[in-house]
Amino acid sequence: MSVYDSIVAGLNEAIAHETTGAHARKVKCTVAPVPTFKAEEIKGIRNSMGMTQETFAAVVGVSKKTVEAWEAGTNAPIGSACRMIGMLKTDPTIPSRYSIITV
Repeated sequence: MSVYDSIVAGLNEAIAHETTGAHARKVKCTVAPVPTFKAEEIKGIRNSMGMTQETFAAVVGVSKKTVEAWEAGTNAPIGSACRMIGMLKTDPTIPSRYSIITV
């Protein structure tokens, strides 16, 4: 089923539920908490991927100065940067698989 078809089906279910009281399907999902990282851990992840601070910064979507500050322990990543670093830690192939880095 395409995303479009899934959305249409969901909207039709919502309309049926609202107008006739028909059973509405519920889906419960759990989102893992955003991970946190210490300076040494960030540097270790970057080094294990064979990236310079500049390349790692470009992959995560921040400046090189930001990565320098993270690794020095001056600042810590938050929000989406932590999520991305966690994903890179779990699957270092993400940059190449999603054409973030091309060789």
